[in-house]
Amino acid sequence: MPTYIAHVDVDEAEYQNPQELVSIWGTVREDVQQLGGEMLDTHAVLGPYDFDVRFRVEDDDAAFRVTQTIERHGLDTETLQALPVERLGELVDDV
Repeated sequence: MPTYIAHVDVDEAEYQNPQELVSIWGTVREDVQQLGGEMLDTHAVLGPYDFDVRFRVEDDDAAFRVTQTIERHGLDTETLQALPVERLGELVDDV
């Protein structure tokens, strides 16, 4: 199952305090599971995004559904597919 990383920005108008924001992650995790995926971890980050969410789903279509689910909670996402570094050797051997 491919792994994806969603860079997440919080809509400050949607959340007035950090406690409100923390309370949604359990719901997001359940939503991802209902879509057949697995949320691996979530990190608050310093930088241009507020959070990074790492998750696994079957394909790009499912990843799109997950990002739409996250955005339904008043969050903006930029999602990328992640490739384990260990796989790079396999891929460059064929080039």
